[in-house]
Amino acid sequence: MYQHINQNNILATEQYGLRNNSSTEKASFKLINEILLALNNKLTVGGIFCDLEKAFDSVNHDILLSKCEFYGFRCKTNALLQSYLSERYQRLLINNSSSNTNTLSEWGKIRHGVPQGSILGLLFFLIYINDLPNRIADPSKPILFADDTSIIITNPSPSKFKEDINNIIDNINDWFRDNSLSLNFYKTYFLQFRPKSSYENNIKVSCDNKLIKETKSTKFLGLDIDSSLSWKNHIDHMMIKLSTACYAIRYVKHFMSQDTLRTIYSSYFHSILLYGIIFLGNSAHSSNIFKIEKRILE
Repeated sequence: MYQHINQNNILATEQYGLRNNSSTEKASFKLINEILLALNNKLTVGGIFCDLEKAFDSVNHDILLSKCEFYGFRCKTNALLQSYLSERYQRLLINNSSSNTNTLSEWGKIRHGVPQGSILGLLFFLIYINDLPNRIADPSKPILFADDTSIIITNPSPSKFKEDINNIIDNINDWFRDNSLSLNFYKTYFLQFRPKSSYENNIKVSCDNKLIKETKSTKFLGLDIDSSLSWKNHIDHMMIKLSTACYAIRYVKHFMSQDTLRTIYSSYFHSILLYGIIFLGNSAHSSNIFKIEKRILE
Protein backbone atom coordinates (compact mmCIF):
# COMPACT_ATOMS: atom_id res chain seq x y z
CA MET A 1 0.00 0.00 0.00
CA TYR A 2 2.79 2.41 0.87
CA GLN A 3 4.56 1.69 -2.41
CA HIS A 4 1.39 2.30 -4.43
CA ILE A 5 0.63 5.53 -2.53
CA ASN A 6 4.17 6.90 -2.86
CA GLN A 7 4.65 5.94 -6.52
CA ASN A 8 1.38 7.58 -7.51
CA ASN A 9 1.71 10.63 -5.23
CA ILE A 10 -1.73 9.94 -3.80
CA LEU A 11 -1.45 11.77 -0.47
CA ALA A 12 -2.25 15.48 -0.57
CA THR A 13 0.76 17.79 -0.33
CA GLU A 14 -0.97 19.48 2.62
CA GLN A 15 -0.68 16.22 4.60
CA TYR A 16 2.58 15.98 6.60
CA GLY A 17 1.83 12.85 8.63
CA LEU A 18 3.45 9.52 7.73
CA ARG A 19 5.27 11.01 4.73
CA ASN A 20 8.82 10.38 3.57
CA ASN A 21 11.11 13.34 4.31
CA SER A 22 8.38 15.01 6.37
CA SER A 23 8.09 15.96 10.02
CA THR A 24 6.17 18.05 12.52
CA GLU A 25 8.77 20.81 12.06
CA LYS A 26 8.09 20.95 8.30
CA ALA A 27 4.36 21.25 8.99
CA SER A 28 5.09 23.98 11.56
CA PHE A 29 7.35 25.79 9.09
CA LYS A 30 4.56 25.78 6.49
CA LEU A 31 2.05 27.23 8.94
CA ILE A 32 4.38 29.89 10.37
CA ASN A 33 5.69 30.87 6.92
CA GLU A 34 2.14 31.42 5.63
CA ILE A 35 1.39 33.64 8.64
CA LEU A 36 4.58 35.69 8.27
CA LEU A 37 4.08 36.17 4.52
CA ALA A 38 0.56 37.47 5.16
CA LEU A 39 1.70 39.82 7.93
CA ASN A 40 4.56 41.15 5.78
CA ASN A 41 2.04 41.86 3.02
CA LYS A 42 -0.23 43.63 5.52
CA LEU A 43 -3.06 41.14 5.05
CA THR A 44 -5.64 40.15 7.62
CA VAL A 45 -4.66 36.64 8.66
CA GLY A 46 -6.15 34.09 11.01
CA GLY A 47 -6.18 30.40 11.68
CA ILE A 48 -8.77 27.78 12.53
CA PHE A 49 -7.30 24.99 14.64
CA CYS A 50 -9.70 22.05 14.48
CA ASP A 51 -10.19 19.28 16.98
CA LEU A 52 -12.08 16.17 15.89
CA GLU A 53 -14.15 14.04 18.25
CA LYS A 54 -12.74 10.49 18.32
CA ALA A 55 -11.47 10.82 14.76
CA PHE A 56 -9.92 7.35 14.38
CA ASP A 57 -12.89 5.66 16.07
CA SER A 58 -15.41 7.37 13.78
CA VAL A 59 -14.10 6.22 10.40
CA ASN A 60 -16.96 4.78 8.33
CA HIS A 61 -15.81 1.47 6.78
CA ASP A 62 -17.97 1.78 3.67
CA ILE A 63 -16.68 5.29 2.94
CA LEU A 64 -13.10 4.20 3.62
CA LEU A 65 -13.34 1.21 1.27
CA SER A 66 -14.89 3.35 -1.48
CA LYS A 67 -12.01 5.83 -1.14
CA CYS A 68 -9.46 2.99 -1.22
CA GLU A 69 -11.09 1.80 -4.44
CA PHE A 70 -10.94 5.33 -5.87
CA TYR A 71 -7.21 5.49 -5.14
CA GLY A 72 -6.53 2.21 -6.94
CA PHE A 73 -7.02 -0.50 -4.30
CA ARG A 74 -9.57 -2.54 -6.24
CA CYS A 75 -10.83 -6.11 -6.66
CA LYS A 76 -8.89 -8.59 -4.51
CA THR A 77 -6.99 -5.84 -2.70
CA ASN A 78 -10.21 -4.09 -1.72
CA ALA A 79 -11.74 -7.42 -0.65
CA LEU A 80 -8.68 -8.06 1.53
CA LEU A 81 -9.03 -4.63 3.15
CA GLN A 82 -12.71 -5.30 3.76
CA SER A 83 -11.83 -8.61 5.41
CA TYR A 84 -9.26 -6.84 7.58
CA LEU A 85 -11.81 -4.29 8.80
CA SER A 86 -14.84 -6.55 9.24
CA GLU A 87 -15.75 -9.14 11.85
CA ARG A 88 -13.69 -7.49 14.59
CA TYR A 89 -14.92 -7.57 18.17
CA GLN A 90 -13.92 -5.90 21.40
CA ARG A 91 -14.89 -5.94 25.05
CA LEU A 92 -14.02 -4.05 28.21
CA LEU A 93 -12.14 -5.20 31.27
CA ILE A 94 -13.76 -3.43 34.23
CA ASN A 95 -11.72 -3.21 37.40
CA ASN A 96 -13.59 -2.95 40.70
CA SER A 97 -11.03 -1.48 43.09
CA SER A 98 -13.26 -1.87 46.16
CA SER A 99 -13.62 -5.65 45.78
CA ASN A 100 -10.32 -6.14 43.92
CA THR A 101 -12.08 -8.08 41.15
CA ASN A 102 -12.23 -7.77 37.37
CA THR A 103 -15.34 -8.06 35.22
CA LEU A 104 -15.44 -8.58 31.46
CA SER A 105 -18.19 -7.06 29.35
CA GLU A 106 -19.93 -8.89 26.52
CA TRP A 107 -18.18 -8.94 23.14
CA GLY A 108 -19.32 -6.10 20.88
CA LYS A 109 -18.89 -5.92 17.12
CA ILE A 110 -16.75 -3.05 15.81
CA ARG A 111 -18.83 -1.30 13.16
CA HIS A 112 -16.65 1.74 12.52
CA GLY A 113 -13.16 3.04 13.25
CA VAL A 114 -9.67 1.90 12.35
CA PRO A 115 -7.29 -0.07 14.61
CA GLN A 116 -5.27 2.45 16.58
CA GLY A 117 -1.64 1.73 17.34
CA SER A 118 -1.24 -0.09 14.03
CA ILE A 119 0.58 1.21 10.95
CA LEU A 120 -2.38 0.34 8.75
CA GLY A 121 -4.73 2.24 11.04
CA LEU A 122 -2.89 5.53 10.49
CA LEU A 123 -2.55 4.87 6.76
CA PHE A 124 -6.30 4.17 6.52
CA PHE A 125 -7.02 7.50 8.22
CA LEU A 126 -4.71 9.41 5.86
CA ILE A 127 -6.58 7.91 2.89
CA TYR A 128 -9.91 8.70 4.57
CA ILE A 129 -9.10 12.40 5.08
CA ASN A 130 -7.06 12.83 1.89
CA ASP A 131 -9.72 14.70 -0.11
CA LEU A 132 -10.38 17.30 2.61
CA PRO A 133 -7.95 19.92 1.20
CA ASN A 134 -9.77 19.80 -2.16
CA ARG A 135 -12.99 20.79 -0.39
CA ILE A 136 -11.41 23.97 0.98
CA ALA A 137 -11.03 26.52 -1.81
CA ASP A 138 -8.62 29.45 -1.90
CA PRO A 139 -7.76 31.69 -0.12
CA SER A 140 -7.24 29.12 2.65
CA LYS A 141 -4.05 27.15 3.29
CA PRO A 142 -4.76 23.84 5.10
CA ILE A 143 -1.99 22.08 7.02
CA LEU A 144 -2.69 18.49 8.09
CA PHE A 145 -0.70 16.16 10.31
CA ALA A 146 -2.72 12.94 10.55
CA ASP A 147 -5.93 14.09 12.32
CA ASP A 148 -4.54 17.52 13.29
CA THR A 149 -6.25 19.92 10.91
CA SER A 150 -5.36 23.62 10.79
CA ILE A 151 -6.34 26.21 8.20
CA ILE A 152 -4.74 29.59 7.57
CA ILE A 153 -6.96 32.21 5.89
CA THR A 154 -5.79 35.57 4.52
CA ASN A 155 -7.44 38.54 2.84
CA PRO A 156 -6.56 42.24 2.36
CA SER A 157 -10.04 43.25 3.53
CA PRO A 158 -11.11 42.54 7.13
CA SER A 159 -14.79 42.33 6.09
CA LYS A 160 -14.01 39.93 3.23
CA PHE A 161 -11.78 37.95 5.59
CA LYS A 162 -14.71 37.53 7.98
CA GLU A 163 -16.88 36.29 5.12
CA ASP A 164 -14.18 33.89 3.88
CA ILE A 165 -13.42 32.35 7.25
CA ASN A 166 -17.08 31.69 8.04
CA ASN A 167 -17.61 30.11 4.61
CA ILE A 168 -14.52 27.94 5.06
CA ILE A 169 -15.50 26.65 8.51
CA ASP A 170 -18.93 25.78 7.08
CA ASN A 171 -17.28 23.88 4.20
CA ILE A 172 -15.01 22.01 6.60
CA ASN A 173 -17.88 21.10 8.88
CA ASP A 174 -19.96 19.90 5.89
CA TRP A 175 -17.08 17.67 4.76
CA PHE A 176 -16.69 16.22 8.26
CA ARG A 177 -20.42 15.56 8.49
CA ASP A 178 -20.47 13.90 5.04
CA ASN A 179 -17.64 11.63 6.20
CA SER A 180 -19.12 10.69 9.59
CA LEU A 181 -16.65 12.89 11.50
CA SER A 182 -17.52 15.75 13.81
CA LEU A 183 -15.83 18.87 15.10
CA ASN A 184 -15.31 19.24 18.81
CA PHE A 185 -16.51 22.84 19.13
CA TYR A 186 -15.18 23.07 22.68
CA LYS A 187 -11.61 22.45 21.51
CA THR A 188 -11.69 24.10 18.08
CA TYR A 189 -10.20 27.60 18.15
CA PHE A 190 -9.92 30.71 16.00
CA LEU A 191 -6.71 32.70 16.34
CA GLN A 192 -6.21 36.06 14.64
CA PHE A 193 -2.58 36.91 13.96
CA ARG A 194 -1.38 40.51 14.01
CA PRO A 195 1.65 42.63 14.94
CA LYS A 196 1.61 43.91 18.51
CA SER A 197 1.33 47.50 17.28
CA SER A 198 -1.82 46.92 15.20
CA TYR A 199 -5.40 47.01 16.40
CA GLU A 200 -7.47 43.85 16.70
CA ASN A 201 -10.34 43.36 14.28
CA ASN A 202 -13.60 42.28 15.89
CA ILE A 203 -14.18 39.05 13.97
CA LYS A 204 -16.61 36.39 15.11
CA VAL A 205 -16.49 32.90 13.60
CA SER A 206 -19.48 30.61 13.93
CA CYS A 207 -20.64 27.26 12.60
CA ASP A 208 -23.96 25.45 13.08
CA ASN A 209 -25.09 28.39 15.23
CA LYS A 210 -22.14 27.74 17.56
CA LEU A 211 -19.49 30.39 18.15
CA ILE A 212 -15.93 29.18 17.55
CA LYS A 213 -13.86 30.19 20.55
CA GLU A 214 -11.32 32.92 19.88
CA THR A 215 -8.01 32.58 21.66
CA LYS A 216 -4.73 34.49 21.96
CA SER A 217 -2.60 31.37 21.76
CA THR A 218 -2.96 27.70 20.91
CA LYS A 219 -0.99 24.47 20.68
CA PHE A 220 0.16 23.30 17.27
CA LEU A 221 2.22 20.09 17.06
CA GLY A 222 3.98 20.78 20.34
CA LEU A 223 4.46 24.50 19.75
CA ASP A 224 2.63 27.18 21.72
CA ILE A 225 1.75 29.74 19.03
CA ASP A 226 0.47 33.19 20.04
CA SER A 227 -1.24 35.93 18.04
CA SER A 228 1.93 38.00 17.47
CA LEU A 229 4.36 35.04 17.12
CA SER A 230 6.35 36.39 20.06
CA TRP A 231 6.91 32.82 21.39
CA LYS A 232 6.69 34.09 24.98
CA ASN A 233 4.20 31.42 26.12
CA HIS A 234 6.18 28.63 24.48
CA ILE A 235 9.46 29.82 25.98
CA ASP A 236 7.87 30.19 29.44
CA HIS A 237 6.75 26.54 29.26
CA MET A 238 10.18 25.51 27.99
CA MET A 239 11.89 27.30 30.87
CA ILE A 240 9.99 25.24 33.43
CA LYS A 241 11.11 21.99 31.79
CA LEU A 242 14.68 23.21 31.19
CA SER A 243 15.06 24.48 34.75
CA THR A 244 14.00 21.08 36.10
CA ALA A 245 16.46 19.35 33.75
CA CYS A 246 19.23 21.79 34.69
CA TYR A 247 18.73 21.15 38.42
CA ALA A 248 18.77 17.37 37.93
CA ILE A 249 21.91 17.39 35.80
CA ARG A 250 23.82 19.79 38.07
CA TYR A 251 22.83 17.61 41.05
CA VAL A 252 24.25 14.39 39.58
CA LYS A 253 27.22 15.75 37.61
CA HIS A 254 29.68 15.08 40.46
CA PHE A 255 28.74 11.39 40.47
CA MET A 256 28.68 10.68 36.72
CA SER A 257 31.28 10.31 34.00
CA GLN A 258 31.45 12.85 31.17
CA ASP A 259 30.03 10.32 28.69
CA THR A 260 27.05 9.61 30.93
CA LEU A 261 26.45 13.33 31.48
CA ARG A 262 26.50 13.94 27.71
CA THR A 263 23.89 11.22 27.25
CA ILE A 264 21.70 12.69 30.01
CA TYR A 265 22.12 16.20 28.58
CA SER A 266 21.17 15.09 25.06
CA SER A 267 18.06 13.18 26.12
CA TYR A 268 16.85 15.29 29.02
CA PHE A 269 17.84 18.87 28.09
CA HIS A 270 18.98 19.19 24.48
CA SER A 271 15.90 17.41 23.08
CA ILE A 272 13.64 20.02 24.74
CA LEU A 273 15.90 22.87 23.65
CA LEU A 274 16.16 21.74 20.05
CA TYR A 275 12.48 21.30 19.18
CA GLY A 276 11.20 24.47 17.52
CA ILE A 277 14.43 26.41 18.01
CA ILE A 278 14.50 27.35 14.30
CA PHE A 279 11.30 29.33 14.87
CA LEU A 280 11.90 30.93 18.25
CA GLY A 281 15.67 31.43 18.22
CA ASN A 282 15.33 35.11 17.23
CA SER A 283 12.59 35.85 19.73
CA ALA A 284 13.23 38.65 22.22
CA HIS A 285 12.46 36.13 24.98
CA SER A 286 14.92 33.46 23.80
CA SER A 287 17.88 34.90 25.74
CA ASN A 288 16.57 33.18 28.89
CA ILE A 289 16.89 29.80 27.17
CA PHE A 290 20.51 30.35 26.26
CA LYS A 291 21.30 31.62 29.75
CA ILE A 292 20.06 28.40 31.31
CA GLU A 293 21.93 26.37 28.68
CA LYS A 294 25.13 28.23 29.63
CA ARG A 295 24.47 27.50 33.30
CA ILE A 296 24.08 23.79 32.72
CA LEU A 297 27.33 23.61 30.75
CA GLU A 298 29.39 25.38 33.43
